[in-house]
Amino acid sequence: MSSRSLPATPAYVVRRIGFYVLICAITLFFAVPMLWIASAPFDASPGLGVHWPDWTLENVRKTLDHPYAMHSMVNSLLICVTTAVAVTAFAALASYALSRVRIPGRDGLLYGLLLLSSVVTGTAAMVPIFVMMFQLGLIDSRFGVALVMTGGLLPAAIFILKDFVDAVPKSYEESARVFGASTGQILRDVVLPVARPGLATILVWAFVNSWGNFLVPFLLIRSIEKQPGAVLMQTLTDEGGSVNLQVLPVFSLLFSIPVVVLYLLVNSRYGFRFHGGIKS
Repeated sequence: MSSRSLPATPAYVVRRIGFYVLICAITLFFAVPMLWIASAPFDASPGLGVHWPDWTLENVRKTLDHPYAMHSMVNSLLICVTTAVAVTAFAALASYALSRVRIPGRDGLLYGLLLLSSVVTGTAAMVPIFVMMFQLGLIDSRFGVALVMTGGLLPAAIFILKDFVDAVPKSYEESARVFGASTGQILRDVVLPVARPGLATILVWAFVNSWGNFLVPFLLIRSIEKQPGAVLMQTLTDEGGSVNLQVLPVFSLLFSIPVVVLYLLVNSRYGFRFHGGIKS
């Protein structure tokens, strides 16, 4: 007799009920913040709980009229776009060099950089980073913040992108050299077009990591006019010093839009199926 035809035992039923209750609890745990972000910006009396909103656009108007809210979004875009482009460009050059040039101790160097970028980070590296930025005169500079973020993300980006470059057959490059292509032309016209899914991976990954970074801009930027959204969010208070629940929900919703739009754009082009079908 097949096991499927056996009657369900009480223990089996209890396990299944417990499993579905756990799934529902986890889903509710993640759904409540999303429901709050979707409803609170349009609620005439927003609170910390989730309830059916009393629909209004007054919160949107107050957020747009805030002296620093929208300007901080522009600062975030400037910092994150600069970081993402710099990380992608430098990672492409470095990964191609490490993939094609036989350097003694190459693998050890690559793993060492990845290890150091993973261990010496966050608060452990903030004191020497702050001193270095102070000596370079890059305190209170958006470029300085982008520079620090680029340095922190670059080792892991090189490690990830090198696998994509390794998958590009060398026969493609040899064919291009026969027709007189230079190394720069081969990288630009042969290697990078084939490795575009990897470049998209690094671009999205670097943008998302820098978009939500709070610690680096918090320590390096002194002027509120230059603060990105991740830092300004913790200063959104009303006259009494409590959280401004009219501005914060709308600002949180706006702050999430660039990451979602970037994900949808890349997903529509690559579907986040970053695997190649190249055969050497």
